[in-house]
Amino acid sequence: MILEPETSPYTLLGGESAVRALVNRFYDLMDSEAEWRSPLREMHPADLTESKEKLFLFLSGWLGGPDLYVEKFGHPRLRARHASFPVDDQARDQWMACMLRSMQEQEMSPEVYTHLQTALQRTADFMRNR
Repeated sequence: MILEPETSPYTLLGGESAVRALVNRFYDLMDSEAEWRSPLREMHPADLTESKEKLFLFLSGWLGGPDLYVEKFGHPRLRARHASFPVDDQARDQWMACMLRSMQEQEMSPEVYTHLQTALQRTADFMRNR
């Protein structure tokens, strides 16, 4: 997939409102579904407001939109920022299942879905530290 501004996943998803909706749905599912309670939900604070905002900021840039996370916090350094959390295969799989369900509920073309699924799986694999 070409990542020019007009064809970036960020734009193809629908921009800021679509990315925010995806993130909000991800955290709503994670917070309400027992299948993602442990270990995924337990790694997060009781109040998910900051977690939602940080994921939104990160995904905006990662998807080819405004680099909001970098502007606010600097380089994401994903593994370093998550080093204190035990990210094992189960946590990775729960995160992916929750994100994929969130994506399935959003309007997007099959091509964008497949592209994001592949890219997110690579990132989730990279995040494992246990």
